[in-house]
Amino acid sequence: MRKYWQVFRISLADRFVYRTDFLIGTFLRFAPIVTTIALWRAVYAGAGREEIGDLHYGEMVSYYLIVMISRAFGSMPGLASTLASDIRDGNLRKFIVQPLNYVIYHLHLRMAHKSVYFVMAALPYALVFYWCRSFLPGWPAGELWPLCILSLVLSFFLGFMINMAIGLLSFWFMEVTSFMFIFMVSQYFLSGHQFPLTLLPDWLERSVTLLPFAYETFFPVMMLMGKMNAAEAGQVIAGQCLWIAILSGVVAFGWRRGLRRYAAFGG
Repeated sequence: MRKYWQVFRISLADRFVYRTDFLIGTFLRFAPIVTTIALWRAVYAGAGREEIGDLHYGEMVSYYLIVMISRAFGSMPGLASTLASDIRDGNLRKFIVQPLNYVIYHLHLRMAHKSVYFVMAALPYALVFYWCRSFLPGWPAGELWPLCILSLVLSFFLGFMINMAIGLLSFWFMEVTSFMFIFMVSQYFLSGHQFPLTLLPDWLERSVTLLPFAYETFFPVMMLMGKMNAAEAGQVIAGQCLWIAILSGVVAFGWRRGLRRYAAFGG
């Protein structure tokens, strides 16, 4: 495992090279929350209701605030496209001949990226949550915090495996841009990032929450909002573990079968 630790350290140092640009980009990610607050204020005023989708106005705003935390763990920008590029351009061959596991290699790269992101984003998160503190309905009970943190960590591994599975399609298709676009739109909708899944009709919500995307964002957010008890939180974590195991099997199978098709020429 020492070689993967070196990969993590090198990637960590690389992320700090452009730390000012990284910090500015992190601040700008919070800009949409201003329009979100105004949008949902108009929605609640127009509906003339105190509660929409089992959420009051303050809870709705806090939902989007906490979504930013959950997505910070589960989102993997560029992972699937990087894998697709390595397969299409032949860069994958250098990993095949080296004593590295390609999947574990990228896992450590993402761990380094997330470590830097959370260090750089700590101040922006603190400022935004302080500014929006009046919208926060409260946090889960103290005994639920370990489960909440575990759920966020599992959402990282879940998001990683989902993106790796999508990237492996490049073994069978020369161009996967359309697949990635469909995937990103579907993930944005089905994970609860665009709006809480409680706004869906009951039958559709039950169907959508069976998919892995809801375990990546929606369920961890509801846990952090204190909308679940310990038993329900335990079921969510069990569901996350199940989907990680399933997707790990899919990635391992796709990797082995994909390598049989892979061919690269030249130096």
